[in-house]
Amino acid sequence: MALNWVLLILFSASGFFGSEEVPEFKGGNKNLTSFITRSLIYPEYSKQNCLQGTVNISFQLNSKGRIFGSKVQKGFGTDLDKEALRIVRLTSGRWSVPGTFDTTQSIVIPINFTLKEYDCHQSSAIDIKEAIAAYQAHEDLTKAVFNFYEKKGEGTYAATDEAKISELKQQLGYDERFNDRLLKQALLKLKQGDKEGACEDFHFIRKLGSEKTKKFITDNCL
Repeated sequence: MALNWVLLILFSASGFFGSEEVPEFKGGNKNLTSFITRSLIYPEYSKQNCLQGTVNISFQLNSKGRIFGSKVQKGFGTDLDKEALRIVRLTSGRWSVPGTFDTTQSIVIPINFTLKEYDCHQSSAIDIKEAIAAYQAHEDLTKAVFNFYEKKGEGTYAATDEAKISELKQQLGYDERFNDRLLKQALLKLKQGDKEGACEDFHFIRKLGSEKTKKFITDNCL
């Protein structure tokens, strides 16, 4: 019911008032809430660092109920944003769009992330702020790892850098256990019908220098 209330407010803010028809998730907002709850995979970094809250995703719908122009309207700059965006994109094709609906209008859905039984009440506002900053620094260092293995694949890398990159991967937590967890997550996304999200994870593992997802990429992502 809370989700329904938020959606109505956001539609009204876009210029829809009174009894004018607006797009509806097939089966109603109860089904939308159920779909989001069932499909959401809590991001690993945010789970480990007690990052939680609401991410607002804006998007547009064409006449067939397919999503385009989706983006994060308000988020945290962490993997919560990525998962919220993925979840909303998964709803594509599941919307009923009235013939009178202006498809240039944007719709906003709030995706709420809440952790239970993780002792997150012990995390202070400073802890949260530092975790978000650390995530963003982590992303920059990850790009350095990707860049090394891309050059290695092209045969243009400096062999003397490999030991440094291996040490950096260890510092960032990119070991075989990480790869196994991400592969498991990717296979779950594939089962949900989210081939795009699964392929992003498959490629992420490959960019870390692993051959573990080579067959999955060949079978699903080319």
